[in-house]
Amino acid sequence: MPPLVVKIGGSLVAPGRAREVLSLVAASARQIVIVPGGGAYADAVRADQVTRGFSDAEAHKLAIRAMHQTAADFQALQSELTPAESVADIASAWAAGRVPVWLPWTMVQHETSIPQDWSVTSDSLAAWLAGQLEGAEVALVKSCAVPPDASLADLADAGITDPQFPAFVVRGDLKWHVLGAGDEARLIALLGT
Repeated sequence: MPPLVVKIGGSLVAPGRAREVLSLVAASARQIVIVPGGGAYADAVRADQVTRGFSDAEAHKLAIRAMHQTAADFQALQSELTPAESVADIASAWAAGRVPVWLPWTMVQHETSIPQDWSVTSDSLAAWLAGQLEGAEVALVKSCAVPPDASLADLADAGITDPQFPAFVVRGDLKWHVLGAGDEARLIALLGT
C-alpha cells in the first residue's frame, strides 16, 4: 500500500474522538504520517488577530505553530507517535516502526507555493506534504458529517475543507479521502487495520 498522510482535525480533541482515531492509526501496518490540525490553538490565533489586528501572513505563521501544539497533545494521547520535521525524519520513523506526527514549520516556512493566509489550513498542508512523499495518498479526518459522494469543489464550497485543498490535491495528482463523523468503517478500511 502507498504511504498515507492523515490529517486529524484538532476539533476531534474536545469530543475525545482523537484518541480513538490515533489508536486506529497506531495499529495500522500502513506507512502513515499524521498531520495535526490547529484546533482550539488555531481558533485562539483567529480571535487574537481580530483583537490585535496583525496580518494574515503573521496569523498563518502562528496557526502553523498551533499545529505543533496539537501534535504535542496527540503525542500525549498516543505514545507510538514521534515528531517529524522533514521527509528524512518521516522515513526514519517508518524504519523504526513508529508513526510520525508532522511538525510543519521547518518544511513550509519558506515555501512560496503555499499562500500565507486563512485559505490554507492543515487540510492543504496535508495535501502539500503528500505531494512531497512519492506515491502518497491524503486523507482528512473531520468532526462534521461528510457527504460520501461530494467532489473536491463541493467540499471546499461547503467549508468542509479549506478553499485551497482542491488545488493542492490536483497539483499533487493525489488520491484523496475526506472522512467525517460516522465514517469509522471507511477509516478502518483505509488504514488497513
